[in-house]
Amino acid sequence: MGKKIVVFGEIRESGLRNVSFEAIAAAKKVADGGEVVGLLLGERASSLATEMFHYGVDRVVTVEHEQLQLYTPDAYSQAILQVIDAEKPDGLILGHTALGKDLAPRLAAKLRAGLISDVVSLEVVDEMVLFTRPIYAGKAFEKFAVREGHILVTIRPNNITPLEKDVSRSGAVSSMEVDIKSLRMFIKEVVRKTAGGIDLSEAKIIVSGGRGVKSKDGFNQLQELANLLGGAVGASRGACDADYCDYSLQIGQTGKVVTPDLYIACGISGAIQHVAGMSNSKVIVAINKDPEAPIFGIADYGIVGDLFEVLPLLIEEFKSVAVS
Repeated sequence: MGKKIVVFGEIRESGLRNVSFEAIAAAKKVADGGEVVGLLLGERASSLATEMFHYGVDRVVTVEHEQLQLYTPDAYSQAILQVIDAEKPDGLILGHTALGKDLAPRLAAKLRAGLISDVVSLEVVDEMVLFTRPIYAGKAFEKFAVREGHILVTIRPNNITPLEKDVSRSGAVSSMEVDIKSLRMFIKEVVRKTAGGIDLSEAKIIVSGGRGVKSKDGFNQLQELANLLGGAVGASRGACDADYCDYSLQIGQTGKVVTPDLYIACGISGAIQHVAGMSNSKVIVAINKDPEAPIFGIADYGIVGDLFEVLPLLIEEFKSVAVS
C-alpha cells in the first residue's frame, strides 16, 4: 500500500534549492505509488508550485503568512506541524541544509518521531525502504528502516538524482491558513555574505584552496578557475584561519560537507578534518608540491607540482577548450 509523503520545498532568494528536487525523487521511492505532496512556506510561495510539479510532486500545499517571509525555527515549525496535522502524511522529507538541520530535530521532537539525517541514498529491500547515511566522518555507512511512526528524513545535497524535469506535469495547488503565535525570535534583516553566487553544498564543481595558496591574492586564481568551470570556491580550515578567505568557504568536519562531481584541491595537505567534508566527491583532483601529502591517498588524479605554475596552465587549457 502506498504512502503519503510531504516534501518541504526550501526557498532561497525567490527560487527553490536543487535539494528540494532531490527530496522529491526520494519521496517518490518512499511513497511506493502513493501521493507525494509539496509544501511551500512564505510570501508568494504559490508562484513556485509549478516547478515542484515539473519534478514530480502530485499536489502542492502553500502557506503564505507574514511571519514566514524569513526563516525562524518557531514560525516554520508551527506552520509545518499544522500542515502535518491537517494532511496526516506518513512522512516528511527535507534537505540536509542549514535550515533543514535546524528544523528537522524540532519537528522530530514535537512528533515524537525518529530522525534519519544526512541520507545519501535509499533502496527498497523486501518491501522496506532502507536509508543510508555516513558515519565516522564518512569512513563507514549505516542503514536505517522506519518500522512505525512518522518517516522523517533529511537528504544530503548532490547525492540523489532528481527525476527528469517534465514541464507537462501539473496538479492541484491548495492554500492553507495557519495560526502562528508565541514567537521568541524575530528577524529584522538578513545580510548575506556570498562566495560568488553558487552555493557550496549544491555546487557540481568546487575549486578548493589550503594553506599552500599562501594569500588572499592566491585565491583569486582559484576563483578564476571556478568561474571558468561554472563552479564554486571552497577552502580548508587552515586557509580560513590564516585569513586568506572567509569562513563561509570552509569545507570539512567543522565546515560544510560537500559532494560535487569534481573537487579540485589546491595546496591542501589532506588533514582528516578536511577530508571528512569532501571525501565523497565523485572525482577528486589534488595539486600539491609534496608527493607524500595525504590528499593523494584519496585523490583520483594527482598533480605533483607548484600550484602557482599548474593553475595558470589549467586556466589557459580550459579557456582554449571553451573557445573551440
